[in-house]
Amino acid sequence: MTDTRQLLEQYVLDHIDPEDDYLYRLYRATNVHLLHGRMASGHLQGRLLKMLVQMARPQNILEVGTFSGYSALCMAEGLDGGGHLWTFEINDEQEEFTRPWIEKSPYADRITFLIGDAVTEAPRLGITFDMVFIDGDKRSYVECYEMAYRITNHGGFIIADNTLWDGHVVDPAYTKDQQTAGIRRFNDHIAADNRVEKVILPLRDGLTVIRKK
Repeated sequence: MTDTRQLLEQYVLDHIDPEDDYLYRLYRATNVHLLHGRMASGHLQGRLLKMLVQMARPQNILEVGTFSGYSALCMAEGLDGGGHLWTFEINDEQEEFTRPWIEKSPYADRITFLIGDAVTEAPRLGITFDMVFIDGDKRSYVECYEMAYRITNHGGFIIADNTLWDGHVVDPAYTKDQQTAGIRRFNDHIAADNRVEKVILPLRDGLTVIRKK
């Protein structure tokens, strides 16, 4: 079964748009130089994020959790002229790796990279957003979502990553794991929220697409 899944994953990658050389090198550097390199969005999810941006045509995007900058670059690639993305990374030790990759990219002028807690700092920007991508601390996903909801325009989209959490959301062995508990709380919270429409895509580690009514 595992061999079939791996073959299918490679088949999918062989039949979608390729990631460009810059993103390829960033993904490799992320996995070589950073712990938990697989947290970067990667080829398939990156192409999906770009296409979602092209479909929704947001003017302002907020990202919570920059990590190495891969997803930020993919979303910025999909922006129309004049669109802009603000991305927050709470871990200041990440800045030395990430900032050069963003600032030397073809999309540097479309991205503002900020160090800080988006839950408190993003509302202070005084901006309303058309799209928010949540990929930060899983333990505070509900709080991050409620912040994002308040500063998202009606009809806008909130996208949350890792919402299946490597299958741990349905595994009782992870009941006491705080990150798993955070994702479960978030999923239950979204399922009960009638202010929004929502769908979970079983892509990679789970991607929830939410539309504010």
